[in-house]
Amino acid sequence: MDKNEQRICWYSSLLIALMVNSPKLLALRENGLMARYWHFNPYELLFQFAFSLTFCGLLFTINLFRGGWLSSYREKERYLPYAVFNILVFFGLLMTGAVLRRLFFPNLPSTRLVFSGSLFRLGLSTILTGIIIKIVLLIRNSSSMAAENQQLKNAYLASELQLLKEQMNPHFLFNSLSSLSAVVRENPQQAQKYIRDMSAVFRYALVGSHTDLVTLSNELTMLGSFAKLISMRLEDAFELKINIADAHLPIKIPHLSLQPLLENAVKHNAATAERPLQVTIEAKDDQLIFSNSLWEIPTPEASNGMGLANLNERFRILLHQEIEISRSETHFIVKLPLQQ
Repeated sequence: MDKNEQRICWYSSLLIALMVNSPKLLALRENGLMARYWHFNPYELLFQFAFSLTFCGLLFTINLFRGGWLSSYREKERYLPYAVFNILVFFGLLMTGAVLRRLFFPNLPSTRLVFSGSLFRLGLSTILTGIIIKIVLLIRNSSSMAAENQQLKNAYLASELQLLKEQMNPHFLFNSLSSLSAVVRENPQQAQKYIRDMSAVFRYALVGSHTDLVTLSNELTMLGSFAKLISMRLEDAFELKINIADAHLPIKIPHLSLQPLLENAVKHNAATAERPLQVTIEAKDDQLIFSNSLWEIPTPEASNGMGLANLNERFRILLHQEIEISRSETHFIVKLPLQQ
């Protein structure tokens, strides 16, 4: 039994012992009905109370002990031997109580009425104890099922999150290699710098692949390296502005949250020196706001929408919140929830 079950059993035993022995207090009235059949003896009353308390405690311990052979009968639904054992315990304790009473109080009369009273008290105690045992077992089973469901839920979320990461990394790799191919063709001298910055980005992606949440500071540092890759390719056609207060830097967000947004902005916009792609990142009202100017490509590249859907799913799993996506005539805006 755990501590809560022990408390329930202790308080229940105390309450039952008080209930079944309290009628004896009626013998204090000299002319009362109870006084005709039983002479009030405070020591005998204290003995009966202690015995009833011990009786209930033993029943609770025997029936609620985890891992015992009696509990295995109950779990395997072998109710006959389970019931027989409890009946034997009941009569064994009943006889033990009678012997002890005779031993401690030899001067008190031992009549059939006294034995019937003991049988009634222990019988009522058994019924009440059995009801509470059933309630404790129901609570125990409910808690066990809730714990199993939580474990299954955690395992499902972990596997789902891992699947999302596996979907994201190849997408990131293919786009980066495609960009590298373009840089090599356009400016071979910049290719070496591009490879160095790309290796820094992938190092961050791989090292943090087993980390679900990272600080906003680390995420922005990685984004700076990724922005350099874009700047090498777009040159004057790309601008990045970051306006984040120091108080927001320790806040944790899902690993690689900003890179897909910047990657999508580059992929779906036709940036030129006259109409540069302007990206702004700022924190307002417990939200990280990512916005980029819209210079849509006339014939956009086919997209399955995996990036934003993947990002939203990771926020839902890890932070239990979803991202907000909005669009105006001039800007595409994604708001990421921040948990202080």
